[in-house]
Amino acid sequence: MDFRDIKEFIKDTFSYLIVILIVILIVVYVVTLQQVVGSSMNPTYNESDILVLSKIHYKLFEINRNDVVSLKYDNSKYLIKRVIGLPGEHVYFKDNILYINNEPYENNFETADFNLNELGYDVIPDNMYLVLGDNRYDSLDSREIGLISKEDIIGKVLFRIWPLG
Repeated sequence: MDFRDIKEFIKDTFSYLIVILIVILIVVYVVTLQQVVGSSMNPTYNESDILVLSKIHYKLFEINRNDVVSLKYDNSKYLIKRVIGLPGEHVYFKDNILYINNEPYENNFETADFNLNELGYDVIPDNMYLVLGDNRYDSLDSREIGLISKEDIIGKVLFRIWPLG
């Protein structure tokens, strides 16, 4: 084996290592995949759907109402939920109507009566969010686990890649 072969091998290996490093950085800091577990986001997302999640989105943009987000729960679980209430808002559901600061707001999902006061708040504090599953009668969400801090939101769900169609 001559030095040209060794030099070529090192050059190729270095190129592959750079590509692997870039992919790892993208997965850790920019986008990742997440699988839906459970039925709490039916009919929007179903059990075992694979979603693309942007981890960098909320470093650049604000969290908005109706964004579907991934969040950390209980240090070992990741949940997919829809943002319903934003900081500074008083939120409640009455007779299947969503009210934000006492004004009716369009709501596409059936929801039992709920008031933010049940969680001990009059308005949602800064950097906190009210999140609910789309299947409101079978969802572990803010009504049970409380408001979610901005730090616990991992990222925004961009789209579903599996199943296709």
